[in-house]
Amino acid sequence: MKLLKLIWDFKSDTALETAKHYEIHLKEFMAMHQIPYTTSGFEVIIENEHAIAFVVVAQEHMLQVRDALKPQRGTYYNETT
Repeated sequence: MKLLKLIWDFKSDTALETAKHYEIHLKEFMAMHQIPYTTSGFEVIIENEHAIAFVVVAQEHMLQVRDALKPQRGTYYNETT
């Protein structure tokens, strides 16, 4: 099964707080639509400038999440990394 990491970028001095909050909404969306996911989270890219929120889904669920939530980008995800 191929996994995809769907990513939402936030760029501002409040990017980290926004990414943390967006992850909450990602989890709510996944639960509401009963979409299984491997993991979700947030990461700081550049302190006080750029952070991301993400969710990892099986390729079969990517279109549903992408079309509804419009991530800025995505990448293949390897569970061992």
